[in-house]
Amino acid sequence: MRPPYPPSPERSAEVRHRFAEEARSERPDLSALCLLLGAEADGSLDEAGMDAAQMELDRLAGQLPYRPGGPLAWATALHHLLGVRCEFHGSAADYRRLESSLLHEVLRRRRGLPILLSVVWMEVARRAGAPVYGVALPGHFVVGFGAAGEQVLADPFEGGRVLTGTDAELLVVGATGAPLDPGMLVPADPLDVLVRILNNIRAWATARPERSDVALWAVELSLLLPSHPARLRYERAQLLVQRGEFLAGAAELEAYAEVVAGVDEPTAQRVRRQAHTARSMLN
Repeated sequence: MRPPYPPSPERSAEVRHRFAEEARSERPDLSALCLLLGAEADGSLDEAGMDAAQMELDRLAGQLPYRPGGPLAWATALHHLLGVRCEFHGSAADYRRLESSLLHEVLRRRRGLPILLSVVWMEVARRAGAPVYGVALPGHFVVGFGAAGEQVLADPFEGGRVLTGTDAELLVVGATGAPLDPGMLVPADPLDVLVRILNNIRAWATARPERSDVALWAVELSLLLPSHPARLRYERAQLLVQRGEFLAGAAELEAYAEVVAGVDEPTAQRVRRQAHTARSMLN
C-alpha cells in the first residue's frame, strides 16, 4: 500500500511529539500508539479517523457478553464475536501488505498480521473487562486470558481459535526448532508490542528498497521510544545516505561513531570513514 499522501511536515512533527509523550507515559495506551503510528504512515488518517477507530473498538467491546465467566469463556466469546461474526483473521497474503501493520486499516479490512489482530483482540477485550494480554511467542503473536495457572491462549490470526498446549508448542517449534519455554508465555508489555510492530514494518520495507521512506519513519519512531538499541542510529544514517541526504546521514554516522568509540574503536573508525565518504558524495 502506498498511502494517498504522506503527512505534512507539521502533521508529522505533531504526531511524533504525541507518540513520544504517550510512549513515555506511566501507562502507555497501545491503541493510541498504534493509531499515531498509522498517522505517520498514512497522511489521510486525521483526528476524525483516529477517533473513529477508537469508537469502533468501543462498539465491538459493547457487543461482548457481560462477564461471560473465566478465561476460556472470555476467549470463546472473543472468537465468536471477532473471528466468526466479524470475520477478523489473517492469511499469508497479509504479510505482503503494509496496511496489515496499521491498526486503522486492520479495523477497516478485518485482515492483518498476527500482532495487529492481537491488538484488536486485546483492545476490545480490555474495554469489556477481560483479563487479557499479548503473548509474544517467537514468530507468532497470540493473546492470553487469565493468570498463569489458568491461562488460555487464542490465535487471532486464525479467528481467535483457542489453542491447546500442543498447538502452542507446535507454533514455537515451527518458528525456532526449539521447544516451548514457559518464559515465552508471560504477558507482553505494550512498548514491547510496539517494538515488534515497528520491527515488522522495517522488515517489510527492507525487502522493498524503493520504500526506504517507510523504513526511515519506522526507525525514527523506534528512536522515540524510551529504550532502543544504539545501532538504530546507524540504521537511520544508512537510510539517509541511501535517500541522498548525505550531510544528514554523515552527521548521524559521526554521532553513532562517538557512541561506540568507548567500547569498539575499530568500528568507530570504520563508521567515521563512511561519514567521510557520504560527505564526499556532495562533490
